[in-house]
Amino acid sequence: MTEPTHDEAHGGALAERLNWLRAAVLGANDGIVSTAGLVVGVAGATDDRSALLTAGLAGLLAGSMSMAAGEYVSVSTQRDSEKAALAVEKRELREQPEAELEELTELLQERGLSRDVAMEAAEQLTARDALRAHARVELGIDPDRLTNPWHAAWASFLAFTAGALLPLLAMVLPPSAWRLTVTIVSVLAALALTGWSSARLGAAAPARAMLRNVAGGALAMGVTYAAGTLLGAAGV
Repeated sequence: MTEPTHDEAHGGALAERLNWLRAAVLGANDGIVSTAGLVVGVAGATDDRSALLTAGLAGLLAGSMSMAAGEYVSVSTQRDSEKAALAVEKRELREQPEAELEELTELLQERGLSRDVAMEAAEQLTARDALRAHARVELGIDPDRLTNPWHAAWASFLAFTAGALLPLLAMVLPPSAWRLTVTIVSVLAALALTGWSSARLGAAAPARAMLRNVAGGALAMGVTYAAGTLLGAAGV
């Protein structure tokens, strides 16, 4: 008889993994798609390797810095909100401990415990660490694992850079006749891979995520290549 397996993540571990996954996948996808669109667009107007490299590097640096700054600001705001909520909870515990104990009891009751069991659990949790108990049960926050804006910023910066390097190198390294083909194939393959990885790590079906990534990247490259070709033909 085969024993059942139970390997899915739960609670804070899943939330933390999904936060890192979100930053990494968004950063990599943005790096791949935006840089691919940029270099393919420039390739529609010119086949000069220097121009392609300059445009690709500029897009990589601008995009990676933008992603890092955006994640830092976003996660800093979230961290500030978490700290403010913890400060309010700490004050309430100091000023009205009985009311907070009753609130914790009711929250535990809402999770399926009987009144007596909920009261006993609330008293034990409060005696051990009242702030931690309210933070986790009431606010859904782990005081020891607040979101870190620097971690998110570096993750986004590195993910974007890693993603952007692929279309940049695919465009500037091959011979002129193969640049566009190599870039398109490598970009679509990379987008399929990131779509599959994000879906698997998030315990979702991979086919839809892969299709979304590939379709979005193909559309971006098609539009920018058309624009670059028109501008090149017009001599702009």
